[in-house]
Amino acid sequence: MKVCVGATGVDSLSAWHDVLRARAAEAGEPEAPWHVTRMFPKRAVEILDRGSLYWTINSVFAVRQEITGLTVVTGDDGIKRCRIDLANELVTVEPIPRRPFQGWRYLDPKDAPRDVGAVGTVDADSQALHQTLSSLGLL
Repeated sequence: MKVCVGATGVDSLSAWHDVLRARAAEAGEPEAPWHVTRMFPKRAVEILDRGSLYWTINSVFAVRQEITGLTVVTGDDGIKRCRIDLANELVTVEPIPRRPFQGWRYLDPKDAPRDVGAVGTVDADSQALHQTLSSLGLL
């Protein structure tokens, strides 16, 4: 799981991915979104076996994306990092509140929120109501 810093909602994360895809297209690279993090995961084999990155937005699980690859990249500063390659599809998940955290954390499959549906297939009002009810402890 990872905090989606700067995103105000699923729409802003989706818009950011559109920017990444456009940049990749201009550079002649594959047009899949990615995220760079400092540390390469110690459990890479598990992650690559159908793992997903669960994004939290405003301290609530919001969406997940399947992880399609992990690559060591070196930044302009000479520091090695991990690029997490992600599937294009954002899948809305059950909005479960999470305490703030830094970096990223492994999520035990039994603690993963259930899928609600692909972004754009779940109406925003239903999603907001579900999040409100969840935050009140009613779900």
